[in-house]
Amino acid sequence: MKITICGVLLGVFLMTGCSQPKAEAQMQSGGAGTIEAINHTKWAINHFSVNGQSGIDIIGPFDGGGGGCCYGVPAVWQPGMTVRIDWETGRGDTDGFPGFGDDAKYLAWEKKMKAENHQHSKTVPLPDYTGQETCGITVHFLPCDDVKVTTSCFTYGSPSYPIKLPLEMKEPKVCPK
Repeated sequence: MKITICGVLLGVFLMTGCSQPKAEAQMQSGGAGTIEAINHTKWAINHFSVNGQSGIDIIGPFDGGGGGCCYGVPAVWQPGMTVRIDWETGRGDTDGFPGFGDDAKYLAWEKKMKAENHQHSKTVPLPDYTGQETCGITVHFLPCDDVKVTTSCFTYGSPSYPIKLPLEMKEPKVCPK
C-alpha cells in the first residue's frame, strides 16, 4: 500500500511538472515580469490579456494598472515577433447609478452600461529588445482602439522609457483606418 501511494504521488508530481503553463515556459526563456498597462483613453479597460495571459486589473480612464503574472519574452528578439492583445472597453464612470435598493432600476442601469462595452483584439509588433534587460510587458491603450507595447524595465514617464505619449490623449473626430 505504501508503494502504491508513493507511486501515485510521484505520478501526480511528474504530470504537474510536465503540464507547465505557457506563461511559465515563456518566462524561463527570457527576462520575465508582470503584465502592466497604461490607459491613454477616456474609456475604462474592463479586462485585457497578452497572448491569452490575463492582465488581471481593471484600468480606469487615463490611468495605469495591471499586475498579471507572468510574461517573459524569448531570450533572443527576432524580426516579425508579435503579441496579441485582447481587451474590452466600457464606460469609465458610474453616472446614473441608482444604488442596490431597487432591483429593476439597478438591472436597467447595468444593461445600459454593458451595452457600451466593446471587445477588441489587435496583433502588434514586439519592439526590438536586443541588448536590453526586459521586465514583462506594458500595454499602452491608445485612442482609436490602438495599442503599443514595450518590454522596457524603465517606468512610464521616465526619460529612458521608450513610449513618450501623454497620459490623457483625446480621441480624434475620425480615426484612421
